[in-house]
Amino acid sequence: MTTYDPHAVERKWRERWDRSELYRAHLDDDDRELCYCLAMFSYPSGERLHVGHWYNYSPTDTWARFRRMQGANVFQPMGFDSFGLPSENYAIQENVHPARSTRENTGFMTEQLKVIGAMYDWSYHLETHEPEFYAWDQWLFLELFRSGLAYRGEAPVNWCDGCQTVLANEQVVGGACERCAHPVRRRNLVQWFFRITAFADDLLEGLDRIDWPERTKLMQRNWIGRSEGALIHFRIDADRALDAFTTRPDTLWGVTYMVMAPEHALVGEITTESKRAEVEAYVEAAARSSDIERTSTTRAKTGVWTGAYAVNPVNDERVPVWVADYVLASYGTGAVMAVPGHDQRDFEFAVEQELPIRRVILDATGDPDAPLEAAFVEDGAMCRSGEFDGLVGEAARRRVIESLEASGAGEPSVHYRLRDWLISRQRYWGAPIPIVHCPECGEVPLPEDELPLLLPEDVEFKPTGESPLARHPTWKDVDCPACGRPARRETDTMDTFVDSSWYFLRYLSPRRDDVPWDSERAKRWMPVDQYVGGSEHAVLHLLYARFIMKALHRLGHVDCDEPFARLVHQGSITCAGARMSKSRGNVVQPEGYLEQYGSDTLRAYMMFGFAYLEGGDWDDSGIHAVSRYLHRVYRFAHEHREALSAARERDDAVDAGALDELRFARHHSIKGATQDLDRFQFNTAISRHMEFTNALYAFAHTNDPGAWGREVRGLVEDWVRLIAPFAPHLGEELWELIGGSQSVFDERWPEWDEAVLQRDEITVVVQVNGKVRDRMLVARGLPDEELAARARDHGRIPDWIGDKQVRKVVVVPDKLVNIVV
Repeated sequence: MTTYDPHAVERKWRERWDRSELYRAHLDDDDRELCYCLAMFSYPSGERLHVGHWYNYSPTDTWARFRRMQGANVFQPMGFDSFGLPSENYAIQENVHPARSTRENTGFMTEQLKVIGAMYDWSYHLETHEPEFYAWDQWLFLELFRSGLAYRGEAPVNWCDGCQTVLANEQVVGGACERCAHPVRRRNLVQWFFRITAFADDLLEGLDRIDWPERTKLMQRNWIGRSEGALIHFRIDADRALDAFTTRPDTLWGVTYMVMAPEHALVGEITTESKRAEVEAYVEAAARSSDIERTSTTRAKTGVWTGAYAVNPVNDERVPVWVADYVLASYGTGAVMAVPGHDQRDFEFAVEQELPIRRVILDATGDPDAPLEAAFVEDGAMCRSGEFDGLVGEAARRRVIESLEASGAGEPSVHYRLRDWLISRQRYWGAPIPIVHCPECGEVPLPEDELPLLLPEDVEFKPTGESPLARHPTWKDVDCPACGRPARRETDTMDTFVDSSWYFLRYLSPRRDDVPWDSERAKRWMPVDQYVGGSEHAVLHLLYARFIMKALHRLGHVDCDEPFARLVHQGSITCAGARMSKSRGNVVQPEGYLEQYGSDTLRAYMMFGFAYLEGGDWDDSGIHAVSRYLHRVYRFAHEHREALSAARERDDAVDAGALDELRFARHHSIKGATQDLDRFQFNTAISRHMEFTNALYAFAHTNDPGAWGREVRGLVEDWVRLIAPFAPHLGEELWELIGGSQSVFDERWPEWDEAVLQRDEITVVVQVNGKVRDRMLVARGLPDEELAARARDHGRIPDWIGDKQVRKVVVVPDKLVNIVV
């Protein structure tokens, strides 16, 4: 073709890729370096794929192609997280069965994903709602159950009236359901849990061994919330004690009252009759508030006295026991020793309730009677603490704990903010839990040869607050596998995050029906080398997947204990300042852009128009410029294809100085693109190719193509190799145009020669508002004014500035220009 027709080119190469099985995965008997590249799979809800999905998948595929061209054996599978609330809520909204709507949506999304042109081997795809997948969810549950890591118990849970189901702590955002935004309230229910708390220290330790964003690792550390301190026993009476965990045992002499969470088991037992009605009303009101609301630092502290007292073991002082909702049953023991002189929450509560405030740690004034306007929470010398007066900090705390332990009044203790993972859901669209409840035998696991326990389709699946499976006339009734007597199946289903906590293992052998994954492949391919997905999953999917991997490792099923060696979070593509959502009416679909420009242009624009790790609000004003650029790239290869073909057989007869400039552009572009791609900085990597293109056009303008020889041809070959991962269909077409004999993705990624780059020029970073937006090559020692002027006009910088006013330009000579707008 004489002009670039992206639709014809893309159809042609997708058909060739399919026929040649170019992207067939080679998981066994391959000596190349292994590279497992994985992007988080999507929910097949009614939104289907929008440009935000493209922003995740196409740049990840570009990185995978780059690694393939570097010589790696890349495995990049794709599938659908097709169980769970997103798919079920869509089915309810459309009044169709989830099985039907999920089947239709996954089929449509598969075709959308194929248009991206990614290196997916679809024979390895999986869908979590298929029995061949969730049979192994059930196997996993049984493995954890038999090892004591899955259990059933009563606990206060987060209940969403909108979704009519329980939510894990991690699924509550700002006191509301992260899926439907309905306010969440507390209920006591008997539920199934995974014992993630048994791996709290392992989860913390593992963070030091993985290449993840520091912010994500910090979020997980804070969520696990390891605290070292003491467990102290405060006697209520001869038979009962109130245990409290504290990280500050050195403040024990400052306790002036105790506080229990409204859900604490002792509340009803120790409340006096005169206070019972008031306490019960307070407990009922607290159940309607979320943990987020209750622990808010701006919320007024409320509470009621139970009428009971507890005895401080270090001084035998009787202190009143209160119930207050700023204390949570889910942290520590659900009770705190209140030291208002040295804890701000306790201070605020004491002021509100007119309770005593006592200073037992000295501040810089050294005056124990100085008035307090706020709690003093720093270390200082102990006072009013008997034999411990004068001790400071860790030494003081250690001595107090030793004394408590010797007297039997306390002991050293470690507590965690992390709670066990609540996996029960009172919904239909999920994997049935393979447990039978027998009046005689108790909780009986289903025999493995009866897996999968199929989800029945003849169910009224709309949520009522009770699992729809409990309303099925026959499914729930079964004989006990142990004794044969009439029994009842568990009717809750598993949280969809169970599916995504191990799916990366199943991708290795998704059609095997005898094992959940091929163990030999897992030894070779795990952990995932590069994982890509949103930061919103930092303490949801990512924490759960790490737990399951560690549990499987402890049980001897896998050789590694971390699922993802390296993690990258793509930024979010928003629309009108909000996350894209069908309910908001701000979803931007890719189909219109695909029809006008084709897949490669949309791919390249998603990478060029946004900084991948940051994202931004959707703006298509630059997509036409990217389309023009790809046409320009095609035009160069097409116009010079005959000269490049003839160049194979001769030496170059071109201007030596011009060739030297082209060599520099080549190695500069290769170095920049290679380093930028490794860092997922796609926008600047494309900029490097643009510089190379400009250099080629300038060279062709002054040097007769009839004089081009082998070196010039080699330069052009590298130029094609560099563009191929970003625009894969075009890359193949260009490679064929210049006479390539195999797929460009079977070619080696070019390498740069540092010696060629040693010249009296340097690379200067260009920032806009402190964020790196481009780099430019300039002469060393350029005056500040000229450097600033060049930066404002360089490459993509005018687009970043737009019509904004430039307030100032900061120049660091030979290093950096920061344009503040």
